[in-house]
Amino acid sequence: MAKKKKPIFKRILLKLTGESLQGHKGSGIDLKVARSLAKQIKEVKELGVDLACVIGGGNIFRGLQASKEGMERVTADYIGMLATVINSLALQDALEQEGVFTRVQTAIEIQRLAEPYIRRRAIRHLEKGRVVIFAGGTGNPYFSTDTAAVLRGIEIGADAILKATKVDGVYSSDPKKDTGAKKFDHLRYIDVLNKRLQVMDATAVSLCMDNHLPIIVFDVTKPGNINRVILGDKIGTKVS
Repeated sequence: MAKKKKPIFKRILLKLTGESLQGHKGSGIDLKVARSLAKQIKEVKELGVDLACVIGGGNIFRGLQASKEGMERVTADYIGMLATVINSLALQDALEQEGVFTRVQTAIEIQRLAEPYIRRRAIRHLEKGRVVIFAGGTGNPYFSTDTAAVLRGIEIGADAILKATKVDGVYSSDPKKDTGAKKFDHLRYIDVLNKRLQVMDATAVSLCMDNHLPIIVFDVTKPGNINRVILGDKIGTKVS
């Protein structure tokens, strides 16, 4: 009888893009996709792993793009932060329909909808077996949700950042445009920065490097992949 695999992480921060919620839609939220993600997260919880999550807002509003089109940057970024709150509430609903106790904490206080972000309270929720979704980015303009994810991961003592994407790892160039693109199984933080690879923005990667926090980039569109990463299967790209 095959020996049952054990999780290689005790606590993780799952970083989802806003686009991961839109499915095949051009924008917005596909509830079927939200429910699929919720089921994958439930599988992780059943392994006894603490899980927190940060989700972007790109399926609703992109602050950086809006600022390039003429909107004042700070205003655009705050609207983007509000978009992450919408996505977080949608994911919370999907998780709770799966029977997973969930709390949303926001860097911008919206007390009718979610708790304000308090580090000790977030850790206590995790210790009680709840999933915590961190919304509103860092609460400051000019910082991406990638940076927010890494910051929260460091604050809660996560063992790794799981960067969920639509691609099965990090490539030397866009594999959809370049048939000769090379996939990396492992990268050093400094390689990501020097080669300007699109893993996370430079601030997020530098924070991971300074705090020895590994990043695993993988394809979340294949059901069960979050579990595979948690159990140590060699999928995606590891940055460490």
